[in-house]
Amino acid sequence: MTPFEHKIGISWLILTAVMGTALGGCSLKAVFTGKKADAEAYCISCHELRDTVYQEYLGTSHAYNRSGVRATCPDCHIPRALFPKLARKVQATGELYHHVMGTIGTPEKFEARRLLLARRVWKTMKETDSRECRGCHDYASMDHAKQEKISRKKHTSGPKAGKTCIDCHKGIAHKLPRDMK
Repeated sequence: MTPFEHKIGISWLILTAVMGTALGGCSLKAVFTGKKADAEAYCISCHELRDTVYQEYLGTSHAYNRSGVRATCPDCHIPRALFPKLARKVQATGELYHHVMGTIGTPEKFEARRLLLARRVWKTMKETDSRECRGCHDYASMDHAKQEKISRKKHTSGPKAGKTCIDCHKGIAHKLPRDMK
């Protein structure tokens, strides 16, 4: 190894250590700051979300509706139970990495990754039987007689067929990826 290659190797090692420490510190802060990290204001504090999916959400019934009940980012994306919540926050450290690296730092970059990001959320929702949806919605409490015919049919047959909320309600709070198949 030449002295130049050695210097480059040391530089990369130092840079990696600094970035790892910064990312680790941010991650720990996010996991352990409690309610601050469970608030909508925290979720939209980075421009990637504030300028894209948050704007879409504002035009939905989850944000504004006749009853005044809002489902905010954490209601849908952060589990209420402690261990699933901690697991989700650890998983979010990967999102912090992409924020720091600028992977989704422009609307164009975000759109290029939207399908991948959406599929991750949908997969989790499917695996948890749409647990976060069920924090507000409950099949047993639905008055099917007051629903449109198609909704009534889906809400009565869906659970029996192993369907969960996300199977039918993709795009309910955020627009669907344009390259979705």
